[in-house]
Amino acid sequence: MVTALPRFALAAPTSGAGKTTVAFGLMAALRARGLDVAPFKVGPDYIDPGYHALATGRPGRNLDPWLCGADLISPLLLHGSAGAHVAVIEGVMGLYDGKLGEVDGRRGFGSTAHVAQLTDTPVVLVVDAAHSSRTAAAVAHGLAVHPDAPRVAGVILNRVGSPRALAEVADALGQVSLPLLGSIPRSTALVVPSRHLGLVPAAERAAAQAVVDSAAALVADHVDLDALLDLARTAAPLDTEPWSPVRALAMDAPTRSQQRPRIAIAAGRAFTFRYAETTELLEAAGCDVVEFDPLTDPNLPDRTAGLYLGGGFPEVFASELAANTTLLTHVRAAVEAGLPTYAECAGLLYLCRSLDGAPMAGVLPLAARMSERLTLGYQQSTVPHDGLTVRTGETYRFHEFHRTTVEPTDSHPHLSRGVQASYHHVHWAGHPEQARRFAEAATHFHRAHP
Repeated sequence: MVTALPRFALAAPTSGAGKTTVAFGLMAALRARGLDVAPFKVGPDYIDPGYHALATGRPGRNLDPWLCGADLISPLLLHGSAGAHVAVIEGVMGLYDGKLGEVDGRRGFGSTAHVAQLTDTPVVLVVDAAHSSRTAAAVAHGLAVHPDAPRVAGVILNRVGSPRALAEVADALGQVSLPLLGSIPRSTALVVPSRHLGLVPAAERAAAQAVVDSAAALVADHVDLDALLDLARTAAPLDTEPWSPVRALAMDAPTRSQQRPRIAIAAGRAFTFRYAETTELLEAAGCDVVEFDPLTDPNLPDRTAGLYLGGGFPEVFASELAANTTLLTHVRAAVEAGLPTYAECAGLLYLCRSLDGAPMAGVLPLAARMSERLTLGYQQSTVPHDGLTVRTGETYRFHEFHRTTVEPTDSHPHLSRGVQASYHHVHWAGHPEQARRFAEAATHFHRAHP
């Protein structure tokens, strides 16, 4: 199947160049033109896609070759772009920065350059011009002619300080034949606050939409959107089938009935990390998915047959979570009664006895606390014994990103037929068997507790 999809990727020489604000500003500016914009983020990041969703009105999605497999990146891109006029892919770190070491015979695996090559997507460089002029053009040129370079098709300058500095960089870019697509001046209106794990999620900030709107206005005034769309249309058609959750599960498409098990998924300000495909896979496996807020809801949703506790920032909201004693008691009783429960990172902390001294659900005999050490990176694990969604001897890939620890440390991960809890963030598009097994466990629980 050959599909035409206008698209471009935004990359940068380093982290901190401002590509996230430029990305969601561009997405929102294109949407303001009446275009349906499909947003993507390279890598495992959960926070940037939250801003993408605000900017576009569509789910923010991730393209991660390590978590999902390189062969799924183009199918996932097409799946997430269904009905869209243009796809915008925000890169990660520097253009060539990916998993450390060599993976499948390649260095820089999972980098923006890698994803751009897998999807045959032209790249636009976002270059911070705050502290240089002609050197910025030299950096862009170096990225464009690197031996591993994707097609670098243009440059957007960010944080430009003065017309004179802009003229210098523009002249230098002309010398190396790199089109200048825009120059965004410095602005204090686009500052997104950060904390211990990066930007504050959009779901936590009342002002998030205002920041997105300000970025859209600034981008619309200082970036040539027509030239950018022309560039996007030069992307070659993709010769692949879009990803399908039904096909990924290798199951018959479910029928709608009253017998569908209900999966309760933690949401709200404390639980903001979840891949869009997680819900799609569970629904394709025959489940009804409903959200609840552990900060405010007194009980799990009625007829809950499976509990999914994803990632987020419970450490920021520990006292508020602890104050919701009715829900904590309900969760503990439900899990002890056999409710299939899957917990990643924040979910693990929520199931502990305590978090920084604040009482949690007490399902696991663990105490969690903040740590000075940041744990960050891609890993893979071989399963020691059967768990809720994994089986002995299987290997799966995951990502860790936390500044907490649990004690005793040798009790993590927790694997059983009823509860699976760990720091491991797993993208179920790359491991659909885990979604299928969770749905099957929820179905069994539902039938035993109608």
